[in-house]
Amino acid sequence: MSGTFELSLDVLSRKAAECRRCPLADGRRTVVFGEGNPRASLLFVGEGPGEVEDETGRPFVGPAGQLLTQILASVGIQREEVYIANIVKCRPPGNRVPTRPEMEACWDWLAAQIALLRPRIVVTLGNVPTQWFLATTEGIAQLRGRFHRWRGGIEVFPMYHPSYLLRNPSKAKGSPKHQTWLDIQTVKERISLLCPTPGA
Repeated sequence: MSGTFELSLDVLSRKAAECRRCPLADGRRTVVFGEGNPRASLLFVGEGPGEVEDETGRPFVGPAGQLLTQILASVGIQREEVYIANIVKCRPPGNRVPTRPEMEACWDWLAAQIALLRPRIVVTLGNVPTQWFLATTEGIAQLRGRFHRWRGGIEVFPMYHPSYLLRNPSKAKGSPKHQTWLDIQTVKERISLLCPTPGA
């Protein structure tokens, strides 16, 4: 069964690489499809690729991605155990926030990934994916730290984007970094109840 999932994601990735549904295709170097365990119970979703991701074709491998890897490791989760993707697969110019039409044009790809992965929890990183999944204008500070029911019984858990933590490095109690430390522990506890391991 695992081979079937991997093949399906591989085929989807090749199709996405040819996508020209929105103007972001004109400025990209590569389509950053996503990567990770094809049977992952944990899916992390950011807003879009940055410069390093555009060059490498891999999500979350720049400074923010390195911090995400550290956040996962702090509770004993290896990056390879989870799946990581973005709302849009192509880099917005100057790393700006993707527009609503761009997200709408790209949504089918992420929706198909979710259908294949069937994650138990989607961790949304920052305002953009959180507001998209939850269909709200509330900010991440109000939405983070708790589970929200989504389609098909999937739970959405918003967290601060690692790039925001890089701009706000304080570890003081109540700071975004401190809250993120608490949040990833909550995710770890929840996924341990739902599944023996994040990749189960």
